[in-house]
Amino acid sequence: MADPLNVADYERLAAAALDGGALGYFAGGACDERVLAENEAAWRALRLRPRVLVDVGEVSTATTVLGAEVALPVLVAPTAFHRVLHEEGEIATARGAAAAGTVMCLSTLATTTPAELAAAVPEGPKWFQLYVFRDRGVTRALVEQAVAAGFEALVLTVDAPVLGRRERDLRTGFRIPYAIPSLGAERLTPLEALGAIDPTLSWRDLQELASSSPLPVVVKGVQTAEDAELACAHGAAAVVCSNHGGRQLDAVAPTAELLPEVVEAVAGRLEVYVDGGIRRGTDVVAALALGARAVLIGRPALWGLAHAGAAGVQAVLELLRDEVELALALCGCASPAAVTATHVAAVRSPA
Repeated sequence: MADPLNVADYERLAAAALDGGALGYFAGGACDERVLAENEAAWRALRLRPRVLVDVGEVSTATTVLGAEVALPVLVAPTAFHRVLHEEGEIATARGAAAAGTVMCLSTLATTTPAELAAAVPEGPKWFQLYVFRDRGVTRALVEQAVAAGFEALVLTVDAPVLGRRERDLRTGFRIPYAIPSLGAERLTPLEALGAIDPTLSWRDLQELASSSPLPVVVKGVQTAEDAELACAHGAAAVVCSNHGGRQLDAVAPTAELLPEVVEAVAGRLEVYVDGGIRRGTDVVAALALGARAVLIGRPALWGLAHAGAAGVQAVLELLRDEVELALALCGCASPAAVTATHVAAVRSPA
């Protein structure tokens, strides 16, 4: 294949490099994978509304998230087990994100500890994604490690009290061939790894975490106006509108359709981010127009990692940055801050 030109090209390269079990784990969704497909289709169903005769002689993709400057409104979402994709694992991902000038979120289920990541990649903003385990002592220790390592936010994932039914993993019998430091175990199935999560987590727990943590808490997995309102009321610093990349409940709406009600409920009190199915710079600009401050990408960064390590992650992010810059210019916007609700048409039903 010639040099990859878009995220889909990187996905094809990664698919060719991975065995069936690994590819199934990272590419797959829940049950019939309806949400997995609809996440992408819903962004494609949006229509941008360009404004003309606007000075776009200089266009910047830079913005801020939680007060930190980033070079583009695209962050690297927390995803697990990066060493399955590349020998340098999360360290390579963090290097690619730092080189591109954006945030990398380290998963609780990473194959690298917060201290190892911070020591190897001191540059670039880093957030720590938190699953709350049944053993709350382990969770407290993880938070302490993230704080000590200089992470700048906690991303509390709330949409996985139990693991969704991921049939690709069941068919292949996929096991993670590396140790998971947070669990102190190796050769686990995804079901075994996620089985440590506490299904009794509640809004009271969010409030306690937000009040006790020295780091801002971003709540990831909000899909309704009701929960967006509760997140505001219980101490969240930001929310991520997310359906876990179509990997949990295969009967929910795509995030492009969920985002407007979440933004409306938050009503400017918090920053809102979104993930799920974002594959083009035009998707990013549409998300900004619907009220998101920034987007998070999971699989696109992983395809870059699988193909070329840190350089691949950086290349995917810079490719998206260039696409965002082009879409901004053609919409008559000199920066992400210039994008408004008038720049997008109402969501149409995906074909």
